[in-house]
Amino acid sequence: MFKWAIAAAGIVLLVLFIRWQRQTLKTAYVNGLAPYSSLPGKVYIFERNCYIFKLKGKATDFPLVGDHDVVPALPDNVSAANVGADLPGVRILDIARVGDRFEIASVRRDTGRTGTRITFEIFYLNDAERKFPRLDAYYIMDHRPEARGEAPTLLTQYAAPEVVE
Repeated sequence: MFKWAIAAAGIVLLVLFIRWQRQTLKTAYVNGLAPYSSLPGKVYIFERNCYIFKLKGKATDFPLVGDHDVVPALPDNVSAANVGADLPGVRILDIARVGDRFEIASVRRDTGRTGTRITFEIFYLNDAERKFPRLDAYYIMDHRPEARGEAPTLLTQYAAPEVVE
């Protein structure tokens, strides 16, 4: 009888280990790889108001940035009245405003069972606006270049590079 209990416990541990491995997300910072090496340190300006939010069904390291056009669960119009709102699927934390300056801190590659995601970790340049150490720009990025092995970019309707004269 004792042999069966040990065998059953072993099977349970094996199933738990396999399940854990399948759900594991491997994160790598790819700042030094050729397509991404020029991105960290670039400064951009928000071209439209966006929400800073967290998705309820998906754990992320940092709050995300976006609006209703890229995340349909967010309200149509970006409004300060929605800050703190606990909506189905999202929790709104703050607003990124037109003209706010931010820098790409690093390029992160998350690899999991469902595939690979490239995202930019960004931060505000103005310390007074920096309520969060970093933000995740995944939803305001153009991921189409990734299919060609190139680095993604920020969508121009959301952010424009700062022009230094």
